[in-house]
Amino acid sequence: MFETFDAVFLARLQFAFTVSFHFLFPAFTIGLASYLAVLNALWLTTKQERFLNLFRYWVKIFALAFAMGVVSGIVMSYQFGTNWSVFSDKAGPVIGAPMAYEVLSAFFLEAGFLGIMLFGRDRVGPGLHMAATAMVAVGTFISAFWILSVNSWMHTPAGFSIDPETGQFLPEDFWQIIFNPSFPYRLMHTVTAAYLTTAFIVGGVGAWHLLRHRRRGEIATGESRTMFSMAMWMAAIVAPVQIFLGDLHGLNTLEHQPVKVMAMEGHYESHPEGAPLYLFGWPNDETQTLDYAVGIPKLSSLILKHDLNAPLDGLDTVPDEDQPPVFIVFWSFRIMVMIGFAMLGLGLWSLAARAKGRLYDWPMLHRAAVLMGPSGLVAVLAGWVTTEVGRQPFTVYGLLRTADSAAPLAAPAVGASLMAFIIVYFAVFGAGTWYILRLMGHEPSPAEPRLKDVTTGPTHAAGRSPVPNAPKEE
Repeated sequence: MFETFDAVFLARLQFAFTVSFHFLFPAFTIGLASYLAVLNALWLTTKQERFLNLFRYWVKIFALAFAMGVVSGIVMSYQFGTNWSVFSDKAGPVIGAPMAYEVLSAFFLEAGFLGIMLFGRDRVGPGLHMAATAMVAVGTFISAFWILSVNSWMHTPAGFSIDPETGQFLPEDFWQIIFNPSFPYRLMHTVTAAYLTTAFIVGGVGAWHLLRHRRRGEIATGESRTMFSMAMWMAAIVAPVQIFLGDLHGLNTLEHQPVKVMAMEGHYESHPEGAPLYLFGWPNDETQTLDYAVGIPKLSSLILKHDLNAPLDGLDTVPDEDQPPVFIVFWSFRIMVMIGFAMLGLGLWSLAARAKGRLYDWPMLHRAAVLMGPSGLVAVLAGWVTTEVGRQPFTVYGLLRTADSAAPLAAPAVGASLMAFIIVYFAVFGAGTWYILRLMGHEPSPAEPRLKDVTTGPTHAAGRSPVPNAPKEE
């Protein structure tokens, strides 16, 4: 059934599908790990039970989301060898080391301290348990550091040479490879997005329980009020910071990947005397026009060049074969931006509610928070699509084309594995997500139960072997 398809297209679709599933979990757990560290620190310093109860509530969700993130991430590593073996061969000398560092530093750090964080509070003492919780949070950040460094190098390659015989990228300066021109901006923008994603999920869960108490005529618990309040503080403070970081990232992209910005803005034509900011439109790659365009004159030049009359080149200066799919990039960028401003609006609304003393009894605010609960996940996916599709038709920007990076596989082979991934992912991760939602549907209680060990004694992986003439246990 896949014989008429292009193998490269199917390989791209497969990687996009698996990485989209995977990206949702780290986008949640990076922020959630830090939130757990904050809750644990507040419990140790204040001894207020609500912080301990919230820690016990969210650590169960973290454990499940973290596990699904690990499992879904392993698959992508295999695809480098199966579907993208040419890319791995050519770029491996450069990106292999940072990806190995991610495993050796971040993953080992997370895995080493995760068990202590989950089960060790009563075993190792509060100080070491707090240190383990902090190490898990640091590990998630280090993991993002290395992965985003590799991804950023593919967008703004630096610190390498190309072997004229093999075509391989050879490392010359690892500092330039790691801290390539787009990396600091992408790291700040992505990690901040992860923190906002967690904040809006936590805020949505808190708002849901506040609404349930209101419908029942009950007083909301301190735990629900606390997590909603903390989430709204995060939204009010971090959302404007994220918009500022996004602007910096966009300016960096204009400098190093101007074609991507042309696609994001829908600029098929050059504008020598100031470019409009198109709010909406229908990109048409065939006619190279933005149909039904609605825009604000010269505002794009003001945002990108800080000058109303600054000239901006369009896609008419770029060969057709070097242009990304404009429709996808144009609309994914707008989805991300619209969600960002909606987050800002909710954060400002929460400040107004605080000022009026109505943070916990303003139903419209709570309904909006529930609606915005998954918005961070949508925004990070839209941002990822903008970034990665905007890099096309290259895997290493300007140097290695996607069509030249794929393994020599037949389309039916790639299509069959894609179908298998779709079936397994929706079954396994769908069940996991359903269970996470069930956990969120249960309100954190004043006596929230903790994660318990499977057994009070040592675990025997292979079971117990009978010992002849052994005394019976009392």
